[in-house]
Amino acid sequence: MVEPIVRTVSLRKSFFLGQTIYAVDDVNVVVDGGEFVVIMGPSGSGKSTLLSLLGGLDRPQSGDVILGGERYSKLSENGLARIRRNKVGFVFQFFNLIPHLTALENVMLPMRFGGMSRQDMDSRARELLGIVGLGARLRHKPLELSGGEQQRVAIARALANNPDIVLADEPTGNLDSKTSSEIGEIFHSLNREKGQTFIVVSHDPSLIQWAHRVMHMLDGRIEETRGGGMENALGAPADGASPL
Repeated sequence: MVEPIVRTVSLRKSFFLGQTIYAVDDVNVVVDGGEFVVIMGPSGSGKSTLLSLLGGLDRPQSGDVILGGERYSKLSENGLARIRRNKVGFVFQFFNLIPHLTALENVMLPMRFGGMSRQDMDSRARELLGIVGLGARLRHKPLELSGGEQQRVAIARALANNPDIVLADEPTGNLDSKTSSEIGEIFHSLNREKGQTFIVVSHDPSLIQWAHRVMHMLDGRIEETRGGGMENALGAPADGASPL
């Protein structure tokens, strides 16, 4: 039986904008290891806030996130930093690469805090850049790469420390349709061949074809969950796998 990678328990996060707005309102989700989940919904529905809470980038007002058996509510700020460093990979819409570093150096950066030797970091970064199709662009800096190539570097960087889960926030939002499809195919390949778990927030409907499940958010709540194009790849979700 597939074990859950991450679950949320009655998760709430609000902001005060003249009145209290719940960006995430009593959200309960379970994501199993090896799943590819896409979260969709209109702007302001709470998708990115939910992703920030799942990744330990922000804390909720109430509720909890449990990743690999660790409750975020029990962790100090250093503990959350360890989770972000070792267990979660992040991919963002605008890449967030260091402009003066090469592709190879950008991918090596997260590994510097894990006690790896320079040789091992170099080898791992080369391997990952090869997986995303950039084996010939190791020495190029971000401004010497196309948008799609920069996002491939960002994906390789997200995988640097063998994370339990990769969280991607609008990863194709800054790319044309052809390049977006290529990024979706990379995610799909990593999910299928490496068993990498993905939770992807997106407005891009083309990503649904790669998803096992699609969650729709509205006003801070998960309003609907349905199968994606890959729903039969894992079989029926385990009990409790759908949002409550």
